[in-house]
Amino acid sequence: MAGHLIAFEGLDQSGKQTQAERLRDHLKSEGHKARLVSFPDYGTSIGEEIARALSNERDYGPDVMQLLYVANRYEKTSDLKRWLDGGLILVSDRYTASSVAYGEALGLDPAWLTDMQKFLPPAALTILLDIAPETAVTRKSVDRDRYERDLAMQARVRDSYHHQAREQGWVVLDGERTKDAIAADVVSAVTSRLSLP
Repeated sequence: MAGHLIAFEGLDQSGKQTQAERLRDHLKSEGHKARLVSFPDYGTSIGEEIARALSNERDYGPDVMQLLYVANRYEKTSDLKRWLDGGLILVSDRYTASSVAYGEALGLDPAWLTDMQKFLPPAALTILLDIAPETAVTRKSVDRDRYERDLAMQARVRDSYHHQAREQGWVVLDGERTKDAIAADVVSAVTSRLSLP
C-alpha cells in the first residue's frame, strides 16, 4: 500500500515542528509506519547554502531563494518516493506551499512557483496552523532570520496561505490555542481525511 504525505504549513513559530512530531508519534503508536521530514533540509549542500542566505552571508534575490528551496525538495525526491512506495506516512514540516506563500509575498508569480514543483510527490493532506504575525514575534523575540523580522511580509505570507487553503481544500486550524487542543484536531483531521485504519 502506498503511503501518504502530510504537510504542515504556517508562519514561523506557528507550531509546525511540534505538531508534526506529535502526529508522527501518534501514528506510530497506532501501528503506522511514520517518518518526519523537514524543509528546508539543512543537511544537504543546497540546504547549507539556504542557511547561509538566511543568516545574511549570501545576498540572493527572492527568485533565487525560492529556486534553492525548491531544489532542496527535489534533492530529497528519490527518498520521498521510496518511503511513500514503502507505505510510510511522511509528516512534513513545510513543503511546496511554503515556496508559493513566501515567494508570492515577495512579488513572485504563484503560478510559476507552483509549476516548478509539479514533479515533487504531492501532499495527500495539507494542514495550515494559522497564527497572527504578531504572535510569531512574541513566540520568538531573538535570533529571528530576515523573513521573520518583516511583519508586513509575514502578513502577506499569511494571506497567500489562506488563498491556497481555500483553493485546495486544506485543513485550517487555529494555531493560537494550546498544543494539546491543536494536536487533537490534527489527529481528527488526518483520520477522517485519509481514512486511516
